[in-house]
Amino acid sequence: MKNLLPAMFLAPALSLQVMATENKDFNYHVDNFADIEVLRYEVPEFNTLTLQQKKMLYYLSQAAQAGRDIIWDQNGKYNLQIRRLLEDIYTGYTGDKDSEEFKAFEKYLKQVWFGNGIHHHYSTDKFTPEFSQAFLENCIEQIPDSRLPLLEGQTRRQLLDTLLPVIFDPTVMAKRVNQDGTTDVVATSANNLYGDGVTQIEVEEYYNKLKNPADESPVSYGLNAKVVKEDGKIVEQHYHLNGLYGPAIAKIIYWLDMAKSVAENDAQRAYITKLIDYYITGDLRLFDEYSILWVEDTDSDIDFVNGFIESYGDPLGMTGSWESYVNFKNKEASARTEAISSNAQWFEDHSPVNPTFRKPNVKGVSAKVITAAILAGDAYPSTAIGINLPNTNWIRAAHGSKSVTLENITEAYAMASKGNGFNEEFVIDQPTIDLMDKWLYTTDMLHTDLHECLGHASGRLMPGVDQDALKENGSTLEEARADLFALYYLADPKLQEIGVLADPEAYKAEYYKYMLNGLMTQLNRIEPGKDIEEAHMRNRQLIAQWVLEHGKKDKVVELVKKNGKTYVKINDYKKMRELLGQLLAEIQRIKSEGDYKAGNELVQKYAVKVDPKLHKEVLDRYAKLDIPPYRGFVNPVYVLTTDDNGEITDVTLDYTETYPEQMLRLSRDFTTLGY
Repeated sequence: MKNLLPAMFLAPALSLQVMATENKDFNYHVDNFADIEVLRYEVPEFNTLTLQQKKMLYYLSQAAQAGRDIIWDQNGKYNLQIRRLLEDIYTGYTGDKDSEEFKAFEKYLKQVWFGNGIHHHYSTDKFTPEFSQAFLENCIEQIPDSRLPLLEGQTRRQLLDTLLPVIFDPTVMAKRVNQDGTTDVVATSANNLYGDGVTQIEVEEYYNKLKNPADESPVSYGLNAKVVKEDGKIVEQHYHLNGLYGPAIAKIIYWLDMAKSVAENDAQRAYITKLIDYYITGDLRLFDEYSILWVEDTDSDIDFVNGFIESYGDPLGMTGSWESYVNFKNKEASARTEAISSNAQWFEDHSPVNPTFRKPNVKGVSAKVITAAILAGDAYPSTAIGINLPNTNWIRAAHGSKSVTLENITEAYAMASKGNGFNEEFVIDQPTIDLMDKWLYTTDMLHTDLHECLGHASGRLMPGVDQDALKENGSTLEEARADLFALYYLADPKLQEIGVLADPEAYKAEYYKYMLNGLMTQLNRIEPGKDIEEAHMRNRQLIAQWVLEHGKKDKVVELVKKNGKTYVKINDYKKMRELLGQLLAEIQRIKSEGDYKAGNELVQKYAVKVDPKLHKEVLDRYAKLDIPPYRGFVNPVYVLTTDDNGEITDVTLDYTETYPEQMLRLSRDFTTLGY
C-alpha cells in the first residue's frame, strides 16, 4: 500500500528548520507543463556509503529502469508504439519549434512521458492533444518506414488507422481505469491488463473458482497475469521470463543477480535469489516466499521493491502494476519510526475498533525512514511518500510488514513549495497558519509513519473472508482505514510518551490540513463536471465529508464564508478525534467482515460526488496562485568510475539531466519490448 499525500496537496510555507537538511544551492525545479511540475530530489549521505553499497544501489537502479516498458504496456496496448512515434518526431523535427503546433506537441509528449502512457497518471483520463491531426500526419510523412514502430506485417497506413483514433478520438480508450461500479469496469477500462472481449463477470467467476476460502495462506491470484480469451475461454497469461514481458524480465534478472553478488548479508542474498526464482517461473507461491524473506530482513541498510506490487491500476484491484523503489536507511530519522513500530501492540490494543477485529498478536512490524535513490515503473515520475508491504493479509498476520517513509521525497516537495502563497489563500486565519508553519512538516511525516507502519498493519480479517471481497472499493477503504488510524493516534498522548511528538497540540495542524484538503483543496485536481475516481482522493473526501456531516449537530467542523470565500473551520478538535475513531471502527468492521454492501454505500455517499459551486471556487482561487496540482520527479543519474580493467572504483550522482533528456535516455537505454 502507498501513501500518496505529500506536501504538494497543500504546498504550505513550511517551517523548514525542522527538516533534516536544507541545501540552499540545490535546484529542485526541473520543468513545468500542463497541470504538472517536475522536480528533482537530493540523495543525502550517498557519498558516505561504502563502495560495495554504492555498487549495489547502481545494480538495483539498473534493474529498476529495466522494467520501464512493462508499466507502459500494462497502462495501454498502444503506449509503446505511440511513445516511439512521438519521440522520433520530437528528435527529428526540422520545422519551426516556436510554432504553436510544435509547442502543443511537445506539451503532449511531456504529458505522455509523465503518465507512462496516453492517460493521466492520477485521473486516468486520456490526454487531449492541442495540436491538429494534420500536423501529426505531416510529421509522420517525414519519417521513413524503417524508423516507424510497425508491427510485423503492418503497413504505414494500418499504423495510422490504428493509432490516430487512439490519440485524437475522445471516445476511444477514454479512461485507463474505470471505477464506476454501475458499469462493467473491466470492459470500460483502457488498460492492457485484460484482453479484448473479457468482461468483469467472467473475471470474477474465473478467480472465484480458483480461490479456496479454507486456505490459510492463499496466493494473490491475478497479481502477475493478464486475463484473456482463447477459443472463447478465460485464461491467464502470466508475467515471467518465458511468458509476457520476458525480454524485460530477463534484464531485470540480470541486474538483480549482479546486486546479489554485492549483497550486504545472507538474508538479503536469500530474498534476492527467491525474487529471481519467482521472475523465472511466475509462481506466486515463490513470490509469497520472497515476501516473507524480504519482510523479515530488518538488518540491511539498502533495500528495494521490484515487481508487480500495487493493484490501483486494475479496476478490480487484483493485477499488480510493475514498479520499483531503491533506497537506503536514514539511520538518524529512523529512530522515530522504530519508536512507533516497537509499540505496535499497544496501538493495536487501544484502537477504537471492536476487539474482535484487532490483531491479538501484532507480528514483525518494522519501520524505517529511507532515502530514495531511484524511482521506477509505476513509482515514477509520480511517487508515493510512504509504503507498507507486503499487501498479502496472511503474510502480514503471520510474519509482519515493512513500512518506509521516503523523507528526501517529502523534503523535496516541501522545499519546492516554499512561499507559494497557499496558506494565505486557503487557511482560515493567522493563528492556524502559524500552527501549520510550526508543526505541519512534523505531523505530516508522523501521519505517513503511522499510516504505513501501523494503519495498514492493523486489524484482521475474519476467518473465511476473501481479501478481495470489497472489490472496486477495496483500495479506497483500505487507504481510509490507514489514514483514520494515523489521524486518530496523532492526537494521542502516547506520542509524547515515546518521544516522537513534543507538543500535545501539534496534531491540530494535521487535522486542519486533512479536512481542508478532503473538503476543498484536492478538488483542484478534478476537471469541472467530473466525479472523484482515484482511490486516495476518494478516501480523503470520504473521511472529511463523513466527519463534516456527523459533527454537524455540535458544529465540530464547518464550512464558513469569510469575505465571500469558503473556509474550513474546526471548532472542536477533540470531538473530531472521536468522530475519526467511530469511522475507523466502522471501516475496520467492513473490511474484517468483507461487507461489500456497506462499504459501497459509504463510498458512493461520501467519496465520489463533487459540489460544483465549491469546485469552481476552489479552481478560481488556485488559478491565482499558479500552483500545479501534480508533481513528480526526475531521478539522479548514476555515473561510474572504472579502472583500466573495467572494475568499478566509484559511483557518483549527477543531478543536471533535464526532463526530456532523461526520458529520451531511458527510451534509448532501456527499451526492452520491441520498440
